[in-house]
Amino acid sequence: MIKLVFMINRVPEMTFEQFVNHHRTKHAPLFMSIPEAEALVRKYAVSHPVPARGYPSAAYDGLTEIWFDNWPDHDAFFSSKNYQELVHPDEATFIEISSIGVMVTGELVIK
Repeated sequence: MIKLVFMINRVPEMTFEQFVNHHRTKHAPLFMSIPEAEALVRKYAVSHPVPARGYPSAAYDGLTEIWFDNWPDHDAFFSSKNYQELVHPDEATFIEISSIGVMVTGELVIK
């Protein structure tokens, strides 16, 4: 399983509330609307910080997780015409692209 985590910040002209709304109600449905998402993506989740007393302020405005079974599925998804022409262009409308943090992970379940 290939697990990608994208830590993202909003573009400067957007409020946090506008960013969360766009991510949840526009971008996520757009992402899931392409057939490659249904065929190749095993998990797609978007998360946003919540107030947490005793913890530092969030370093990012949001987080996206995308899981694939393998690298060929990953490559097929991100190189697809639908992703390139429909989903990818929307990212720059709400994400500050230069500030993205990425982690590619494997998982060891302890409990």
